[in-house]
Amino acid sequence: MGQDGPVTEPRTAPRLIATDLDGTLLCTAGTVSDRTAAALAAAEAAGIQVVFVTGRPPRWMQQVSPHIGGHGVAICSNGGAIVDVRRGELVECFPMSAGTTLAVVEALRTKLPGTAFAFEYADGWAREPGYEVLMWGDDTVRAIGPAEELLADGGPVRGLFKLLAKHPDLDPDTFLAEARTAAGHLAEITRSAPIPLLEISASGVTKASTLARWCAEHGIDRSEVVAFGDMPNDLEMLAWAGTAYAVANAHPQVLAAVPLHTVSNEQDGVAAVLEGLLPR
Repeated sequence: MGQDGPVTEPRTAPRLIATDLDGTLLCTAGTVSDRTAAALAAAEAAGIQVVFVTGRPPRWMQQVSPHIGGHGVAICSNGGAIVDVRRGELVECFPMSAGTTLAVVEALRTKLPGTAFAFEYADGWAREPGYEVLMWGDDTVRAIGPAEELLADGGPVRGLFKLLAKHPDLDPDTFLAEARTAAGHLAEITRSAPIPLLEISASGVTKASTLARWCAEHGIDRSEVVAFGDMPNDLEMLAWAGTAYAVANAHPQVLAAVPLHTVSNEQDGVAAVLEGLLPR
């Protein structure tokens, strides 16, 4: 099924909702609709935790702060960081070593010439000169320089939890496939943007791994989790959760992998499912 609404619903209300943001929960403009805001609030009021699990870095989370729920925490950077959004504090991160990061950079430069890199870390972000900035400006960048300089001992990038790789003209899916061939043994490589932009985390660090850690710490079994997503960076989380939905606008790979579908993000697909899950 897919385009017309959810296929089925869990028989009992879940204990936790794990949802991606861009392309899933948020409208295309990056906003939370009134219907979705009401559904999130109703879930929290019913005792269901809502955790945002996103590829966004911590610095892009203030926009959704009013909807974060009582715990105030989001899983950011594809599992690389856990953030207290309201306080603007990094709770925990799962960093890549400088040596591994440089090995990934070298592997991608060799196989995919023209690739440029940016670096998300605890104190902000940095980029190479060739990394073109397209979203929300360049005003918060902490440093600009070659990867070797930024990652050197004494350099600005410490505690790196996400490496970004951008190519000027490759097809996004081809870029992902080629990058995994070149460096997939070194790190987790995925994508969520419509452009040739890769998101790279330490080996074993995904949305699923950090969500599983969060749930274990709160006594929540995976069978009690309902997850929502739309892009390849959501696949591990959707496979891990007891129940998972792809929104109708999801990447074809996600639609093929996830049996349950809801309507698109523009049609409030997450809210459509939540309204059916909440106790009546």
